[in-house]
Amino acid sequence: MSTEYTQLVIDERGVATLTMNRPDVHNAFDDVMIAELRQALQQVAEHNDARVLVLRANGKNFSAGADLNWMRSMATKNYQENVEDAGHLGALMWELDQLPLPTIALVNGAAFGGAVGLVACCDMAIADERASFCLSEVKIGLIPAVISPYVVRALGEPAARRYMLTAERFFAMEAQRLGLVDIVTTDSLDEALEPLLTALLANSPAAVQACKRLIHHVSNHPLDPEVVAETARRIAAIRVSAEGQEGLSSFLEKRAPAWQQSNKKDGGHA
Repeated sequence: MSTEYTQLVIDERGVATLTMNRPDVHNAFDDVMIAELRQALQQVAEHNDARVLVLRANGKNFSAGADLNWMRSMATKNYQENVEDAGHLGALMWELDQLPLPTIALVNGAAFGGAVGLVACCDMAIADERASFCLSEVKIGLIPAVISPYVVRALGEPAARRYMLTAERFFAMEAQRLGLVDIVTTDSLDEALEPLLTALLANSPAAVQACKRLIHHVSNHPLDPEVVAETARRIAAIRVSAEGQEGLSSFLEKRAPAWQQSNKKDGGHA
């Protein structure tokens, strides 16, 4: 599926690639691109064969953040109109963060402003060694508000205090040290991506989704008897599920589980 500013392709393995496609403006996003990205995320979530989402960009840069013309139009709107406008970007971040599938950001060139939020919302991120990041909002009298829950979670509060307040530019190795990026590569992003895809696609699709929900749950609740009880309920549910039973049987029988066999045979469809 190609729309005005985005492209979505789901290959035979179930790898969904969502590409931001405004290279002439460094993939800066406006209300149109935000709507298209949200629509694409919904399609991926509803696609029966999708296993992984890869978020990437065409051109030299991942994204310059908010489009200048879009920001200029927001300056003419009143408070309530700005609340509604910002809510769309907030919804995009939430929907990317909560997508049931594993998500991987491929970062080339610059990722500024809201683009840092997109990276922080993904489960994993691979950056080119020359990639750079900047939470630049305070330079123009704004704040990185709707992305802040995800950026603070990814960077940790001390680093968020520094880079949100100074608007300093930082580079791939520092992003990796802070935890925003998992892998920094001198090879192509696609070469660095392939081992992660291989690992993810070897696993039970249902278990991967259940594991992502588990991580969200335990990281957002205090460790108390109710959380302990909830983890017991979740492992019990996956044990008696079809894929849980198949996984245990295949392990004991020393054979490949059905999801690996079917992926080799037909791999789903685009």
